Amino acid sequence: MTKTKLTTREFMLPFIMITSLFFLWGLAHGMVDTLDKHFQQILHLHKWQSSFIQFSLYGAYFTMALPAGYFMRKFGYKKGIIFGLSLFALGAFMIAGTTSFESFWVFLICLFVLGCGLATLETAANPYTTKLGPGESAEQRINFSQSFNGLAWVIGPLIALSIYGNQSHVEGEKMVSLILPLGIIGLVVLTVALVFIRLPLPEISEEDAAIAHGTHVSGVEEKPSFFIPLIKQPHFVMGVIAQFCYVAAQTGVFSYLINFVTDEGQYPRFDVKYAPYFLSIGFALFMIGRLTGSYLMGLAKPTKLLAIYATLCCLLLPVVSAKLGWISVISLYGVFFFMSIMFPTIFALGIKDLGPKTKKASSFLVMAIVGGAVFPPLMGYISDVHGMSKGFLVPIPLFLFILYYALKGHQVKV
Repeated sequence: MTKTKLTTREFMLPFIMITSLFFLWGLAHGMVDTLDKHFQQILHLHKWQSSFIQFSLYGAYFTMALPAGYFMRKFGYKKGIIFGLSLFALGAFMIAGTTSFESFWVFLICLFVLGCGLATLETAANPYTTKLGPGESAEQRINFSQSFNGLAWVIGPLIALSIYGNQSHVEGEKMVSLILPLGIIGLVVLTVALVFIRLPLPEISEEDAAIAHGTHVSGVEEKPSFFIPLIKQPHFVMGVIAQFCYVAAQTGVFSYLINFVTDEGQYPRFDVKYAPYFLSIGFALFMIGRLTGSYLMGLAKPTKLLAIYATLCCLLLPVVSAKLGWISVISLYGVFFFMSIMFPTIFALGIKDLGPKTKKASSFLVMAIVGGAVFPPLMGYISDVHGMSKGFLVPIPLFLFILYYALKGHQVKV
């Protein structure tokens, strides 16, 4: 039996460059999720106020999902990638250039621009991986590229250590530590954009995009469900809601881990200057969970695994809230691990058997990321009023809905 190649010599450079996009947007997300506590300290914000960092970033995904798809259909995926990289770099430079204003709201506007760039890149990257090598290894290439996304989430908080190193409360210096890391990121992203301008890339068809989302569209023997409008497909509608719930819960947990280990009254309590290390550990467990989850799905049904993981999240969060010292900290890391498989699994279940409607359905599932914008302010408000530990009870209903989706809501009805 001949082993299928991941890619070919012809496409090696384009594949490396496309994979770099996965790393770049993962790096940005890893850094952004560390900033809530930093802004709470230097600008004296409440938790619900600092959570507008996530509102701005994930709101950009919701806003940009459909326009990015339209742009690429009209001008092509290569120009879409260059446009996304340009917005990414512009947002980074805007953040670095406006630190002297010491305005949280100016920062959010700049972050929104950066987020629009990330959303555009995510819309484009997966389909390209399907074209850069043999067709039979398309899924293997996507998983390989996504592994670099996970690695970047681990590295992002470590870069943020340079931001936490500045705790100055002197006027004009409070946000100065953002200049160097964001400036460097902007230069790197701009350089990558210039490379893509000169890089020859293949065209992407509708079929390639469908394969990238886990569905091969063909004109042979279409299923009855192909002809049913999306709004009348319960497994898809429930999938959008489940994805909204998942991203909402994930963003809340990611955003407030640093508060959990550094706030007054918490035990064990750590110095805030080391806080990004703790988030980096969580992201490492998240990546390990995704890798092991992929293996376990070869042994058990994805829906069964999703149900087990959702149940464990519901059981662990009350332990996190109970202030049991290291047991609560370890339980919170357990939630990171068990959330790992949820996004890709819900996505695959939501687009199952949708045929030609796969691409449109995928856009709505991407738009469900807006859950990450609307939920953290609520979790932050409850944490401000009742304490950070109690805040970690808030995601439980979201995981309960995911449990329902895994047990029943995912079923395709024709």
